[in-house]
Amino acid sequence: MNKNLLLLLFLALFCFSCKNNKRTSDAFGVFQATEIIVSSESNGKMLTFIAEEGKTYNEGEVVGCIDTVPIYLRIKQLEASIAAAMAKRPDISSQVRVLYSKLETLNKEKERMAILVAANAGTSKNLDDINAEIAVTNSQIAATESDLTNVNKSIMEEIEAMRFEKMQLQIALTKCYIKSPITGTVLKKYIEPNELAFQGKPLFKIADYTNMFIRVYITEDMLSTVSLGQMVDIHIDMPNDLEKVMEGMVSWISDKAEFTPKFIQTKNERVNLVYAVKVAFQNDGSAKIGMPGDVKFK
Repeated sequence: MNKNLLLLLFLALFCFSCKNNKRTSDAFGVFQATEIIVSSESNGKMLTFIAEEGKTYNEGEVVGCIDTVPIYLRIKQLEASIAAAMAKRPDISSQVRVLYSKLETLNKEKERMAILVAANAGTSKNLDDINAEIAVTNSQIAATESDLTNVNKSIMEEIEAMRFEKMQLQIALTKCYIKSPITGTVLKKYIEPNELAFQGKPLFKIADYTNMFIRVYITEDMLSTVSLGQMVDIHIDMPNDLEKVMEGMVSWISDKAEFTPKFIQTKNERVNLVYAVKVAFQNDGSAKIGMPGDVKFK
């Protein structure tokens, strides 16, 4: 009975060993994903924050909101200041209208006096006095228009500065709404509703679990057989001694050698110098960040 049991155990171990030896891999590594830490771009109280760890959000989806009231009130104040400044703009045409009316009268008087002088019914001095007054009136018109134009330009520059400030506040207002930068899964959250947020404070970490990659290391003698765009078989160990194979593509090859990481084994069993390679693939949910895997270059 004991002999039979020992025989069965031996056969089981032998089959398990044979099964594991069937798969020959070129490189080993761990699965990684693009991780983004989203930080606050505004200051204030976090009114709402619905991001939950392990939950997936779409790109652009709003997951939180920082108090917008202070910025909104500053925008309304600027709008009132802009309206007040617009009301101060001088009406150039109305303010010089009186001078133009005077000039028109003087020109008519000049024509009448010229006729009298020609008929020896008037003196040249009277005509000269009218011409001098016309010249003075023209100078007054030019000076008034110049002054009012400068005043108007100064007011418009002030209004333009306030409009730019308003645009900046409107941009700041949009930054109060926390959005997911990518379609991904929240790995960790660093803030809760009603806590104080400030610029640069991390709010949550999100990762793209759909477009993942595995970073493996190859030896120098393998460089000639690996190229960008090359297709790769990615193997993942599954429960009950099963494995899953997914197809990937070489997306990056390091141009600098480095010492073999302690947690990585390569085809030639931990040589001194290796090159890092990224293999990108579409994840169906089987791979997780930090999970070990191996690849076979085609």
